[in-house]
Amino acid sequence: MADLSSSRVWLITGTGTGLGRALLDAVLASHERAVATLRRPEVLADISSTYPAAQLLVLPHDVTSAEQTAEVFRRAEAHFGRVDVVVNNAGHLLSGEVEATPDDMARFQMEVLFWGAVNVTKEAVRFFREVNPLGAGGRILQVSSQAGSSAKPGCGFYAASKAALELMTDALNQELRPEWNIRAIIVQPGAFDTPIWSAGFHAAPPHPAYGPGSPCDVLARALPDMPMIGDLGRAARAMMRIAGASDPPLRVQLGTDAWRDVRGAAERVVREGEVWKELSDGTNREGYEEGKLEGAGLWVRMKEGTKAS
Repeated sequence: MADLSSSRVWLITGTGTGLGRALLDAVLASHERAVATLRRPEVLADISSTYPAAQLLVLPHDVTSAEQTAEVFRRAEAHFGRVDVVVNNAGHLLSGEVEATPDDMARFQMEVLFWGAVNVTKEAVRFFREVNPLGAGGRILQVSSQAGSSAKPGCGFYAASKAALELMTDALNQELRPEWNIRAIIVQPGAFDTPIWSAGFHAAPPHPAYGPGSPCDVLARALPDMPMIGDLGRAARAMMRIAGASDPPLRVQLGTDAWRDVRGAAERVVREGEVWKELSDGTNREGYEEGKLEGAGLWVRMKEGTKAS
């Protein structure tokens, strides 16, 4: 058996199916080590019997429980002594018009995809800083979606949970001290053929005011014919590559469809901003000149001060 002592240790949530399982398979096949977490560990019975305990630790994990998340990291430390890459991949897909979605369904969507990811992210940062060797740091891969930048009808709360995760991650990266060597990367997959479209799919009751022909209805009818252009094996290998980059980007898209949607959303913001720039400028204080008004550029000066220290 290959020497595993110098290989990376991954902690991946939501490893039962789809992208999480594909990534777990790729990590293990590359002779790296993994802590695989999921709600029902028995789902991984086949892979648990294939790989030794020195390479794979499977743990029950509900990401909405902060206590269970802390326990997962404690057991990872006891088993492997370190963790190098943490992947927030636990999924939940809620569809339905914003007006039609009951509060409990919308809140659970946020509990899994946002607050659950927050729980894991906080533990990951602490672990990288305080348990790993000094300066070794680590990488956090936040599995978002093209919906985090470009929402579609019927996925308002799903998109909101992903957008919240992305902005939290952006702020986190700016807060982390460089010497800790900790970076978080937002991964935005496009359309992949995974069980989230069936077993992981939860639909809110339809609202009678919308009905046939509404934007949500049109999109729902088109979904079965939507081309799933993504290859899970290639996505897993791409994530392994980005986790090993010394200077990774804040965001990376998986799939041409994801890149197209994210780019289109950014271009739309710039295009509309240019059209309405006069209105934006018209809200400045009287006498404002860029860089000359007292108090202007505070954020820029604060960032420069942080770099200097």
